[in-house]
Amino acid sequence: MNKWVVGARPRTLPASVVPVFVGTACAVGEGGVIVWRAIAALVVALAIQIGTNYQNDVADGVRGTDSVRVGPARLVASGLATPSQVRKAALVSMLVAAVAGLALAIAVSPWLLLVGALSFLAGYFYTGGPKPYGYYGFGELFVFVFFGLVATIGSAYVQIERITSVAIVAAIPIGFLITALLVANNLRDIPTDGPAGKRTLAVRLGDKRTRWLYCLLILASFLVLPIFGALGRPLAALAYIAVVVARRPVQTVLEGAKGPALIPVIGRTGRLVLVFGALLAIGLCYVP
Repeated sequence: MNKWVVGARPRTLPASVVPVFVGTACAVGEGGVIVWRAIAALVVALAIQIGTNYQNDVADGVRGTDSVRVGPARLVASGLATPSQVRKAALVSMLVAAVAGLALAIAVSPWLLLVGALSFLAGYFYTGGPKPYGYYGFGELFVFVFFGLVATIGSAYVQIERITSVAIVAAIPIGFLITALLVANNLRDIPTDGPAGKRTLAVRLGDKRTRWLYCLLILASFLVLPIFGALGRPLAALAYIAVVVARRPVQTVLEGAKGPALIPVIGRTGRLVLVFGALLAIGLCYVP
């Protein structure tokens, strides 16, 4: 596989795709969908995440955090690319996001420029800068806010130019599941992150409590679904079918899998995000 594709961390990209699909589905029945805006929102989300992944690769590689890897190889730490090359790849990704975001801001609202700027900063300071918040246990909070709330509500907003209760509620389970994806990743990396000085939330909570956090996030995403009935989107209950996909990763985490045995959990959590998001989006498109 091409090294730049590997460096983009494709298994994590459902975290960008799903919020845009769900947010766009929220707009159905509230004024319709403008296709080019949906495509632009998807480009923004994907480009920001890929740029963030490259920046994370550089920062962790330079700090030595990735010197001992359990998961897929990193570009800088493995010597596949120099820090300068990966920084340029991150910059190109962010520029792509900026161009698509500017088009949306011109068409919808200049306030989107502020949202975009905050998203860029959140991506950079996750592992960049003198005090990266990802190293102090705040990564999950920012993932919930930006990949869950901002991406989902924002994708609905660029379509109908207002914030609705349906979009707000939809953002919550999506945020929970994407946060669970990060928790699974950080659970796997507890043995290497701690000694490297990376004090993620998983390192701070410890192995056992991080496993419970992962399971609670998945459970909470399903507990939100009944609210959609009261909001006039009863078919959002289709997302309950995703319980079938959730069973195996939750079982693996509860059984105490460690290290390489947790790598499949990350992939399966990504599939759960996709399946749950797709079913939720389909359900949200139906307005009685």
